Amino acid sequence: MRIARQLAPALALLTATACSSISSSRSEQPAPAVRRGPSTASTLGIPPGHLPPPGQCRVWYPGEPPGHQPRARSCARIEREAPAGSWIVYRPTEDRKVVHVRVVDQRRPGVVVRLRVYDIRRGTLIREG
Repeated sequence: MRIARQLAPALALLTATACSSISSSRSEQPAPAVRRGPSTASTLGIPPGHLPPPGQCRVWYPGEPPGHQPRARSCARIEREAPAGSWIVYRPTEDRKVVHVRVVDQRRPGVVVRLRVYDIRRGTLIREG
């Protein structure tokens, strides 16, 4: 009993301190949301002058500057050679107003996981499959 009487003031102080730190953390304002631009899924993000000519393909590395991207070339074997996390950009000859983007898996080179079709003039996503 004697030990409990000696510890009672210390426990009361710890309890008061713990409660005050919890209540003060609740009264703080939440951090404002970080404002970001549109995602690369909804906008193309490739300058029109860097799109491949109609009928050709180009491997594109999202996040890299346009001047550091590989050149446009024939679409033959490009899918098998596309690095993980890259895009394969294709301009069909029959519809020059759109561009097809095959998204390569983040971990598996050459494995296309998504197909997106963008409007070239607006740079916006038309459909995804």
